[in-house]
Amino acid sequence: MDLAYIPSPSSGVIYLGPIPLRGYAFCIIIGVFVAVWLGGRRWVARGGRVGTVADIAVWAVPFGLVGGRLYHVLTDYELYFTDGRNWVDAFKIWEGGLGIWGAVALGALGAWIGCRRRGIPLPAYADAIAPGIALAQAVGRWGNWFNQELYGKATTLPWGLTIDADPETGRAAGTYHPTFLYESLWCVGVALLVIWADRRFKLGHGRAFALYVASYTVGRFWIEYLRVDDAHHVLGMRLNNWTSIVVFLGAVAYMVISAKRAPGRETVVEPAAVEDGAADDADAADTTDAAGTSDGDARREDGSGKDAPKSAGSAVTAEAKPSK
Repeated sequence: MDLAYIPSPSSGVIYLGPIPLRGYAFCIIIGVFVAVWLGGRRWVARGGRVGTVADIAVWAVPFGLVGGRLYHVLTDYELYFTDGRNWVDAFKIWEGGLGIWGAVALGALGAWIGCRRRGIPLPAYADAIAPGIALAQAVGRWGNWFNQELYGKATTLPWGLTIDADPETGRAAGTYHPTFLYESLWCVGVALLVIWADRRFKLGHGRAFALYVASYTVGRFWIEYLRVDDAHHVLGMRLNNWTSIVVFLGAVAYMVISAKRAPGRETVVEPAAVEDGAADDADAADTTDAAGTSDGDARREDGSGKDAPKSAGSAVTAEAKPSK
């Protein structure tokens, strides 16, 4: 018996008593927390307020989920709107089916709304959150493992993924390329690349986010060639391959144009944080002034310009001396 293969879970649902915990949804939730946590740390390091990233995520995450689902449903409409299919299944997001292209596009719209409400430039926010999004994707891809979906071609490699037969979908049992794992590892590498490049080159004005997009699409392009799930083809290539090419070119063009128009990094990413710092400095100055005034009053209390305690001490000393 060969034990070198990667096993698949027999079920994508874990029951905590009567409560079902779906692996796909759990991975998405963990991914969101990772993105917000890392994005928050990077935002504060750039001079932003604590909690700002989480507040904007309240807008970005729901928009991203809707966008990801819309992209999947529109590009795989035959799974929901053809004969023998139930259109209600289009709303069953826990069964899998999120397109990263739609998630990022509509999630950016939600982030823009949140940033606009706070007076924050969206590119600066995108730069802070970019590595976190890549890590969120790395975690989220494990949801495909729970659902035994989006695997690659058959393989005999020792890290092949075992897939169970499914009579309902016609899925054959076998050992396949774990494309979910390939993409998960690639996304971790993308996050590390963006963090390193951001520190090394002080990326700003959305260029760290553009680097994330460009580097992700490179990996997605070759991973798509390994996948065997049904997909629309255009000129002999899968639709997601064409999408990767277009998005890659757009990201690279943005980096080049942005570097010429706005070199360097933003000095202020959240005006309210600067105002808070100015207010704290003003409070500290007021406290210092108040302390200084009190000391001055004490020094001038006897009208001589000397410290009052010192004058009193001199008087006591004078009284103690014998008369001559």
